[in-house]
Amino acid sequence: MAPQTNLEDVVNSEIKEWHFHIYFHQNNAEEHAAALELRDAVLRLRRDGAFVAVPLFRVNTSPMGPHPVGSYEIWVPSTSFAPVFSYLSQNRGNLSIFIHPLTKEERRDHEFRNAWMGAPFPLDLSVLPDMMPEVPLQYPSLKLGYSAPGPDFTLEERRHIGKNVERILEGEKEAARAPPRESE
Repeated sequence: MAPQTNLEDVVNSEIKEWHFHIYFHQNNAEEHAAALELRDAVLRLRRDGAFVAVPLFRVNTSPMGPHPVGSYEIWVPSTSFAPVFSYLSQNRGNLSIFIHPLTKEERRDHEFRNAWMGAPFPLDLSVLPDMMPEVPLQYPSLKLGYSAPGPDFTLEERRHIGKNVERILEGEKEAARAPPRESE
């Protein structure tokens, strides 16, 4: 299957929310403490405005759902994905972190649309539905992610930005050039 290239389809299918699952061996007191210390750091940084990230109130001290060890989730809107990913990649220590998008296809999100920081763990995918009727909204009161009031840019604004980026990169010899539009 060829990658999608239609601008409107790509924009309309953009993933707006993500989960970061911090894993720890529940019988390892040192890992458990490190996971809770990281959670508290994320909460302080959210409070201070570094990013928007919402750890779930519950910390699972045993396997839960598809997750085979102790864990907790951090919900992140796409607007904070890069800063949260950056922070966790630099501060996770020896903890493994499972990252997946939130869409209606929960099983595909966990099985194919995922990434790991650290050693991966086998998931029990049998507990996940293939398709849900709606994207599960989390924290709609924040008006972020799927609950945001509207797009950041219109399609025309995106085309204008893309055209400007291409123009600027003409002077960068290391930058690959975009192929011409089919209508050109």
